Formats: sequence, C-alpha cells, structure tokens
Amino acid sequence: MTRHAVVIAGGGPTGLMLAGELALAGIDVAIVERRPNHELTGSRAGGLKPRAIEILDQRGIADRFLSQGQKHPVVHFHVALDISDFPTRHQYILGLWQNHIDRILRGCVSELAVPVYRGRDVTGFAQDNSGVDVELSDGCSLRADYLVGCDGGRSVIRKAAGIAFPGWDPTTSWLIAEAEMSDEPEWGFRHDATGSHGIGKLENGPRVRLVLTERQVSLGVDPTLDDIREALISIYGTDYGIHSPTWISRFTDMTRQAAAYRVRRVLLAGDAAHIHPPVGGQGLNTGVQDAVNLGWKLAQVVKRSSPDSLLDTYHAERHPVGTRVLRTTMAQVALRRPDARTKALGESMTQLLSMDEPRRRIAAEMAGLDICYDLGHAEAKDRHPLVGRRMPDLDLSTANGELRVFSLMNGARPLLLSFGEAIEPGTLGGFDVTPWADRVQLIAGNYTGTWELPAIGQVSAPAAVLIRPDGHVAWVGNGTPLGLADALTTWFGQPASGASGIQPPR
Repeated sequence: MTRHAVVIAGGGPTGLMLAGELALAGIDVAIVERRPNHELTGSRAGGLKPRAIEILDQRGIADRFLSQGQKHPVVHFHVALDISDFPTRHQYILGLWQNHIDRILRGCVSELAVPVYRGRDVTGFAQDNSGVDVELSDGCSLRADYLVGCDGGRSVIRKAAGIAFPGWDPTTSWLIAEAEMSDEPEWGFRHDATGSHGIGKLENGPRVRLVLTERQVSLGVDPTLDDIREALISIYGTDYGIHSPTWISRFTDMTRQAAAYRVRRVLLAGDAAHIHPPVGGQGLNTGVQDAVNLGWKLAQVVKRSSPDSLLDTYHAERHPVGTRVLRTTMAQVALRRPDARTKALGESMTQLLSMDEPRRRIAAEMAGLDICYDLGHAEAKDRHPLVGRRMPDLDLSTANGELRVFSLMNGARPLLLSFGEAIEPGTLGGFDVTPWADRVQLIAGNYTGTWELPAIGQVSAPAAVLIRPDGHVAWVGNGTPLGLADALTTWFGQPASGASGIQPPR
C-alpha cells in the first residue's frame, strides 16, 4: 500500500491549489484525478476575482495568469460594479476560462513534483485514529494521514463521510453549450418571459458559447444537441444551424452547503463543500480561497508543530464565507426572474447600487476583498480593523531594499512585520520570537502611505502585524507585544522547548 501524508480527491482548481500549498510546506501530497489526461471538456468557469488574484500574487505566480487573460474593471451583482478605485493592485476581474486556469495551476503543481494518480476515482475510504485507507477504482489502495475531498458537487468523499448537504432544491435550469453555427446568431443577451439567454463568441475559431434558460426545470438526464436545437428555436425562432458541439451541459440554481467541512481526518473544499448557481462567478474563486485557508493549517498539523484542533478553525472560518456566497447567489437568481414585481425590485437595486457606499460594500463582497475571519474577541473595543482581514500589499522600505509584502509571502510562511524603528534580530518590543524562528519570518520595514481597506476605508497604521500564510492578519501590535505570544501559539504552535519567550526591553 502506497502512503502519502495527504491525499486529495479531485484535480480541479481547488485540488490543485491545495496540493501546491501543501507541497510548498514540504508535505508529501498526492492527487487522485478521474480524468485520464489533462484535457478539460469545455471552457467552464470564466474568471478570477481580485482576492483570488491576490492569493496567486502572494505565491509569486499571478503573472502566469495575468499574461493570458483580459482585465475588466468591474464585478457583477445584478449590474456591473466599478472597482477601479479599490485599494488593491488588482482592481479587476481577470477574464480567463477554467481550462486555462487548470493548465497553469497544473504546471505550478508539476514543478513541485506532486504525484497525480490519473484515470482513477476514490470509491471509498476507512479512517481510524492514525490515518485513512483510501480505495481507488482500479483496486489499489492508498494510506494517508488526511483525505481531502475536492471532488465536486456530487462528492463521493462527502457522501461516504456521512456529511449532510442541506440547502435548496432547484427552481430554474439552464442549458450551456459550446459548438459551431452555420448562420450568424443574435449576439449578446436576450430577455423574455422565461428568463435571460445569451450567445457569444469563444476566443479562438468559429465556436460559440451559449446559455439558455429552460422553460421547465430539467434534472438528471444529460442534455443533447437536439435539446439545444429545440431551445434555440423556441427562443430565437431558429437553431442557427448549430453543429459540432464540444461541450453540452446543464446547470441549475440548486444551492447546498456541507453541514461540516471536517469529520476527523476527512475534509472538504470547493464544490464538495458548497454548490450554487454560477451567477457572479464566485464558485472557483471560493474554492481557491478554501484551499489556501486549509493548506497551511493541514501542513502544520501533519508536521505536528500544531495540534489537530487547528483544523477545526477551517470550518469555523470558511463555513460562514460559504454561507454568504450561497445567500449572494440566491439573491442574484431571484433578481433575474422576469415577472413585473421582480423587475421593480431590480430597478430599486440598480438605483441603490449607483450610490457609492452600497457599490463599495457589495463590490468588495463580490471581489472577495472584505472577508474578515472571527479570530476571537471580535467585539473588543480596542480590536484593530485589520485583525482577521487580508493584509494589504504594501511597498516596504527594508534593510534589503524596497519589497512588496506579497513578495515576502511566496514561500507560504507566516510573517511578522514591524514598522518604524529597526529591531534587533529575533525580538519585537522586547519579546523573543526566536522560539518560532523555524516557522515565522521576522521583517522590519517602513511604510509611509495610508492604510486603506476595501469597504472599510482608511484605518490607523499599526506598529506591527502577524500575517498568516493565507494572507490574513492574526495579530496587530500597537507598540507593545501584548497578545503576540498567544497569537503565535494559537496559529503556529508551542514555542521551541527551553525558550522563555519574554526578554526585558533594553
């Protein structure tokens, strides 16, 4: 039986991102992927949001994606919302189909020498106190410390783990296809009593991509080219001579979320943990953020530098985010209904979102830039607004020259930044951080600009910040190390044995 520290079921964007995070941390991770080759049928999801691009930037790989996509300075919630004034380097959605996102992520993972068991499914597993036995469809078995299900909305892992998947049944279904047409179609969107429909050109060649709202909800049966033809005729009066399809599929507004993202040694991420209609383009982006939240925590637990209980924070932090994504997509589907009352509501929403404050708040949510994890003491009056939020990518002046914060995070290691006066090696405000030196980088730098957060605005400049590998701030200092020891221990484990932690200021 082959052994790995972590086995990931599913080699889509979430599974690939998680594998990369674990490999960066030196963890023996493997992917089990049902596809026998690298080909992905259809272009699938259509872009990366600002926070997902920031995450890729934190790992030093964003340029690989940016060089192949198109930038659009808006996000969408009912209407297009401008984000060109947001305090981030990435004030745009990157238009890039999932087949390209997969390919680029796959290249990154390949460079990290992550093994992939292709052409095989996980068919079941059994977990005990020391690990998980993973059964594969070819009769082989793998042994792992932990198993992560990144295997989509019909997740075998979730079902086998007995995790409930509550939510809402579908009320609407859409046909989606990529094919060729003999006749020139009506490009763009059309709205009628059934809903919204659209036909657009794909990036290369004569192929088109179309999305058609069905008159009745259809479930279970895979659609055919005849179904596409019939739908086109009913909507446009012609099928435009559609032929040579490369991808035909159906999606609905079914909305569900796993009741638990973890059961002992089995965890879920991406669509295995939450499914929803693709309006607003949040699914792939949410899965990537799941992976980055989980990856460093799982790595520390595998290395035994942190207790197993650290994995409980994965559910505690990401489940509320998933709940909010479900709510947002349900709201957008509701606003698309063609009846007169919904149209009146939509007009009111359009008016509301034309105002600056609502635009900023909703756009920050859609961009993934306003996420704030509850790291404890959320109601404390002296809690800095940065705690739990993503760290801005500042330009720092350091002893090693000008450095971006994100460039210091390429290795997925925690980062303790001190601003202002230089500090002695291994100490911060008289606090000895050397017991965590094998886990946490200590950097002193200066930053003279304003501190601004999306949707929040300007905040006071901190004296020091502790940044987790996922880019979220775990602690903010105001000139003293108060609370730093607790934050370091909570997120990065106990100090090395024999270290006292505290030294008197010189």
